[in-house]
Amino acid sequence: MDHSKDHISLSEVHESIDPLKASTPWKRIFAFFGPAYLVSVGYMDPGNWATDIAGGSRFGYRLIWVLLMSNLIALLLQSLSARLGIVRGRDLAQCNRETYPASINFILYILAEIAIAACDLAEVLGMAIGLNLLFGIPLLYGVLVTLLDTVLLLYLQRLGMRKLEAFIITLISIIGGCFLVEMFFARPSFHNVAQGFIPSLPNSQALYIAIGIIGATVMPHNLYLHSALVQTRKISRNERAIKRTIRLNAIDCGIALNIAFFVNAAILILAGAVFFTSGHHTVESLQDAYKLLTPLLGDKVWASRLFAIALIAAGQSSTVTGTLAGQIVMEGYLKLRINPIVRRLLTRLLAIVPAVILILLMGDQMVDTMLIFSQVLLSMQLAFAVIPLIHFVSDKKTMSIHAIKPMVQFVAWIVAIIILTLNMKLVYESAGAWITGTQNILLKGLIVLGELGLIALVIITFVYPLILRRREEDINIHTAIPMDSAQLVVKPFQRIALALDYSDKDRKVLQYAMQLAKPETNFILIHVVESVSARMMGEQAKDYETIKDQEQMDKYIRLLAENNYQATGQLGFKNRTKEIARIVKENNCDLLIMGSHGHKTIKDWLLGETINSVRHMIDVPVFIAR
Repeated sequence: MDHSKDHISLSEVHESIDPLKASTPWKRIFAFFGPAYLVSVGYMDPGNWATDIAGGSRFGYRLIWVLLMSNLIALLLQSLSARLGIVRGRDLAQCNRETYPASINFILYILAEIAIAACDLAEVLGMAIGLNLLFGIPLLYGVLVTLLDTVLLLYLQRLGMRKLEAFIITLISIIGGCFLVEMFFARPSFHNVAQGFIPSLPNSQALYIAIGIIGATVMPHNLYLHSALVQTRKISRNERAIKRTIRLNAIDCGIALNIAFFVNAAILILAGAVFFTSGHHTVESLQDAYKLLTPLLGDKVWASRLFAIALIAAGQSSTVTGTLAGQIVMEGYLKLRINPIVRRLLTRLLAIVPAVILILLMGDQMVDTMLIFSQVLLSMQLAFAVIPLIHFVSDKKTMSIHAIKPMVQFVAWIVAIIILTLNMKLVYESAGAWITGTQNILLKGLIVLGELGLIALVIITFVYPLILRRREEDINIHTAIPMDSAQLVVKPFQRIALALDYSDKDRKVLQYAMQLAKPETNFILIHVVESVSARMMGEQAKDYETIKDQEQMDKYIRLLAENNYQATGQLGFKNRTKEIARIVKENNCDLLIMGSHGHKTIKDWLLGETINSVRHMIDVPVFIAR
């Protein structure tokens, strides 16, 4: 592992695009455009199609306003995600890792991985259905074919980020073009379409579909993805450049997500024009929509084929970005980088294995059920991405003048409440259906405990940053205490502990340590190994990261010896804060020096909870090297 790049998201393409190298002002502006297009495909993936088709076939054009509202919500949240990545140089997973306790972070990581696997499941199934409809490939083989996407993504990323973005934009163009032709065939009433933008809910069934449309539109992995993708652009770190970058990314986001809105609206309008007007009010599955398009549109055989082509393009584009999101989540939460193709194969297998097992056991008829189940899993995770995101972009300490204004905060929290309410309702109803459908008392109990656990986790996710902020404010309260000269006798430090993270901040830690040391001072160097193997096996771990960390420790010891200082090194494992505190106590250290970044740069992963937690676990002074 390269510890010098621990803070970098998508390190292989980080700051790989330099807009300042463009030859003209317009080319410099367009160099910023691209990340939002990769994000936008998540808003038009196969998981969205079922709700759009159901809404159009049952209620015609009357739920288009719900799509518009969903698009406005997506615009707000994606702009906040881009702002976070631009200003802090951190993706959402990294910010969560720095803010929440390790136990909460582990749960958030598992939920994020489940959400990405669920999203990938919908994309795999959608592409498999498209291949089945267009070429007659059985669904099982179609699912297995999607393994090739991992090789495709690796190849595209090696070509560069702009080539990957161009590939995705090409697929988006194919999707949009297919539906443009479909609209020409269907000839919808644009007067009735315009009336669909007037908010109305004909009945409770329309409300349920509206909830499904909103729930399927706003996806959690897109928030992780966008905060990382904006860091592929190299920008100056002055306030003017950051403001300009935020503005250009907002424009990029507006264009890309409005394209996604057009695609979703086109699906709903197509379903309304073809199915609703012909009396087919119960069309919900992708296969039924495909089979009915040609008969209802006459001899236009290309109508159904274009539908299948668009479905394949949607599945292919979405699965590329979903796999990237998986890489971001693993690197951000675990600070773990593994071979890219292994990471992508792992992400894909998490989606393919359940799909293959269910198709083998239950047959093709379970595909629609799996699509719905994937949307429920996505809904369960959404709050744990939205709530921290709003906290982070509202924090003036880390965002400085780029923190969102109070009015934007208010709107964002209203949106979060709406999303949370609607998605919790979906989860509650789904859990209720599962409880009703089983007689197993143990299974019912597990479902209820799962619901209660989700509620508790939502509360912790919301409250913890507020408590942490309050604690930091309390630390700044100083009280004058009278003392006499006898209490000011200086005693040299005998054993100084140095907490090292193997970043460029270690230089400051070592410099301050040597300034505070006397000839008789001993240094105890501490570094905590955080690989997966080390977390599970502790001192028994002999993985690559543990070996490299020990080698780096030995280099520091030799460096101090060259400067005539005595030093020993000790690696810690598993929980970072507990291990630092344990080693300090066991070695009877009388001072601990830790690195920090003062909330001013993008390399401040030790600041905040790590320092605060360690400080409360030991009874010796803590020196923060800035």
